[in-house]
Formats: sequence, structure tokens, C-alpha cells
Amino acid sequence: MKRNLKKERSPIERADNAPTLSTWIVKILLLGILDALALFSVFVLLQAGDYILMAVVIAVTLALNWIYLRRGSLPAKYLAPGLVFMAIFQIFVVIYSGYVAFTNYGTSHNSTKEDALHAMMLNGQTRVPEAPVYGLSVLVDEEETLHFLATLSDETTDARVFVGSEDEPLAEVFEYELNTRGIANSTPGYQTLSFAELVQRQDELLAMKVFLTDEIDSNFLMTPDGSQAVVFQPRLEYDAERDTITRISDGKVFFDVGEGIFTAADGEVIRPGWREFVGFDNFIRAITNEGIRQPLFYVLTWNFAFAILSVLSTFIVGLALALMLNDPKIRGQKFYRAAMILPYAFPAFLSAFVFQALYNQEYGWINNILLGGADIPWLNDIWWSKLAILLLNLWLGFPYMFLITTGALQSIPEELTESAKIDGASAWQVLMQVKLPMLMVTVAPLLIASFAFNFNNFAVIYLLTRGGPTDFDAEIPVGYTDILLSMVYKIAFSTGEGRDFGLASAFSILIFFIIATVSYFSFRRTKTLEDVN
Repeated sequence: MKRNLKKERSPIERADNAPTLSTWIVKILLLGILDALALFSVFVLLQAGDYILMAVVIAVTLALNWIYLRRGSLPAKYLAPGLVFMAIFQIFVVIYSGYVAFTNYGTSHNSTKEDALHAMMLNGQTRVPEAPVYGLSVLVDEEETLHFLATLSDETTDARVFVGSEDEPLAEVFEYELNTRGIANSTPGYQTLSFAELVQRQDELLAMKVFLTDEIDSNFLMTPDGSQAVVFQPRLEYDAERDTITRISDGKVFFDVGEGIFTAADGEVIRPGWREFVGFDNFIRAITNEGIRQPLFYVLTWNFAFAILSVLSTFIVGLALALMLNDPKIRGQKFYRAAMILPYAFPAFLSAFVFQALYNQEYGWINNILLGGADIPWLNDIWWSKLAILLLNLWLGFPYMFLITTGALQSIPEELTESAKIDGASAWQVLMQVKLPMLMVTVAPLLIASFAFNFNNFAVIYLLTRGGPTDFDAEIPVGYTDILLSMVYKIAFSTGEGRDFGLASAFSILIFFIIATVSYFSFRRTKTLEDVN
């Protein structure tokens, strides 16, 4: 008797080949949200003039729509979101950081030359002597934008009336109404603000600058009280033909010397500057500038010492505890093992704050109780601060090593250790010649990963010491316990005019190559341990 066997499709195949109505509705809604966000991004990028990124957004959006609207291609449907997020949060970040490393991007160099010129013309002003004072009324248009209605009159000529805003220079109007003082107070298309409304918007009003013309170095009107407008002129004058800026007060001329900032012959500069491609200048500056090279050297040295000592100390302590608690004769093993991982489960930033209080020189528990009233400057001295960081990192890191070494020890066949003992090996010989080689086969890659983690262990350094004590002789914001990553953070995000994203990105590239080089040679070295297995 023949049996008719029908090939059954899996639920995944049925869902892919014959999607339900609810599946289609959810898919269309999600793609609609994606397309709406992409369309908004396209308009923003189009307005900003970033056509390359706009083309990338359009291409990715079309590709995602094609992948999810067509039938089949199930692997692509699962891979696409991960690839998009990887491109945004990893590939783009790496490429952009690499680009910034070859620019002078920073606090004073964060925009285009045109924006910098505009900012320089706006930042300073001087009242024009003997300039006429305008009578003023304040108006708003349909979008509630403030406008000046300025009246210029004298005894010999008829009144002339002008209207303008921060975005539009003064333009003469011919339809207006005058009040009893002979000042225009209204014109068609605008609404005059009352005194109460002026008070509500006084901060915006007092900051307004209405230019007389649309030239970049044009004079402009400002008002001290909302009833009069006074003519001001910029402190600087820009010569477009020579590409120079002249300071009006003393006639000093500033030139564009190709470094992204206007500079005088004596080295004086006018801020802000603008972003320029500087090639390898950031890398050369880090090597040749003594105020950067010296801090970089001791930070790099301490960074390696911190990572290596952290890995060694946590591994030794974790392995010692794992060996002790791996003995079946010990009672309460589960309780002790649970207690060992508590520091690992406790949030690192809370541990840093607790240790910061424990290390306090005046009232900390370590000085006052544990050391009987000692006066050790745990967080104020260079070497004591480094020891404090290593002890904190030991507290946070040994539970991890305890966990992985416990698992590795339990995977070692008991017959090997028993055979070694029968052959007369001591406990130390069993550990060094049997257990440790077998252990390293499993643990060595994790030790390399731990080194990479500690090399960039920003949280412990920054939360405990902020990188201090501070090195006041350095040209960059750096302390004696900073590692490369915390130093990069300070260079990039320090307050004031010290932010230098270009130099910080150059150091980030240095960190990448250091970690990549160490990891490469370390993993190659660990391959020799596989023969032991």
C-alpha cells in the first residue's frame, strides 16, 4: 500500500511565502515610519548641502524597502537591520573620527569660513559717532517675528521710514502712520506691539541687530529701550578682494594664513576660526610639541602599566580564590562562590564613589580606621593615586577572573592531576605543570580581551580621580593618572576654548593601532598553547 507523503513546509517558509494580513500591515507601518524619517533627513541634508550623505540615505532607504517588500530573501531581512546599525554606529564613527584627525576641528574651528566671518562681524560693535538716532516702533509680522519700524527725520527734510528685522536689512516704506511725536507707529502688513508686549519680549528686543544693508560689514541698528534705535558699526572690517580683516580701532590687519584662523603679522588671532584640512599636523604636533609629547609619553606608559597590572592582579587573585574554593572538602562552596561575585554584580560607578569616600585623606575609613589615623593622600599624590586605582580595579575585576578560572579548572580532567600526584609531583608542581598550562588554553584569549578592556577602562579612572593630580605644565588638559582614553575625553570635551577634536581623534587612532597590534601578536602567541591541549 502506497502512502501519499506531502512535503510540509516549516512555519518560516509559510510566513515568508504567504504572509498574513496582519504581517503586511505591520510591515507597511514600519516601512512608512522609516520612509518618513528618511524623507525628513533628505530635506535636512538638502538644506545643509550635504548631497553625498543625502544620496546614501536615499540608497539605503530604497534598498530596505526592496528587501522587505519582495517575497523571499529571508536571510537579507534578518541581516539588514544589523548591517544598518553597524554602518551607523561603527563604520561611520570610525571613518568620521579618521577624517576629523586630519582637520583642525575644535572649539575655535567648528564651522565654515563664511560662518566664521559672519560671527566675527556680529560679535563686536561700536557706536558710530555723530550718527543720527532713529525714532522706533516695534512690529511683528504674521509669524510673530520682531521688526524695527525706524523713522529718520530732521528739521530740514521730510521723515523717511524704514522697516527691517534680523534676517532682512532695512528697506524704505512709503505707507505708514505717524504719531503725535512724528514717529511712524504702523505700516500695512505688520502689527504694532504694545508696551506690555514689549516687556514680555525685552530680552529678544535688546539683542536684535537690524543691518542697514545686506553687506557682511554693514552698520546696524540696536535699541536700548524700544523707543529709539542707535547706529552701530562692527569693530572689524572685511576686505573680500584681499581676504583680510582690519580692526577699526587700531588698523591692525589680519590675514588668512591657511591655518583656519585670521592671524596678524605679530601672531595675534581673531576668533572664531573655521575647519580646515591640515593633513598630518595633529600627529606631528603630538610628537614635536614638548607640551604634548611629554604628557603623552607618561600617559602611555601608565596606560600599559595599568592594563598589565590590572590583568595580572585580578587573574592571580581570581585564580587563587578559584583554587581554594574548588576543593570539594570545603563546606559552603555555593555560598562562598556567590559572595565572590558580588563586587562584579555591584555597579562599577557606585563602587568608585564608595572607594572615593574610603580613600578620603581626612575622614576616610582606610586612613582613620584601617590604618589607625594615617595621613595618606590616596587621591592627591601621583603614586598613591595610581595604587588607589589599581586596588579599586582589583576589587571590581577579580570576580570575573574567579568565574572564568573556576569554569576552566572544573573542565580539567581529574585523572591528570591524580596521575601527577601518583608520580610524586607536589601541589605547586601540579599547579604550574598541569593545571596552569591546561588553564591557559581556555583563559589566554580572555586575558587578552581583559587587557583591551582595561586599556580603555575610562570609568574607573574618571570616576575615582578624574585623571588627577593635574599636570599644570602640560599644554593639554591631562593628569598623572589619566589613561589615553580619559586624556582624549578631556582634550575633546574640556570646557572653555580648549576643545580640540582633531587632536583627540588623532589620539583615538593611536589607541586603535595599539590595541590592534597587541591583540594581533597576543592571539598569535596563544596559538602555541593549543598544542598543550
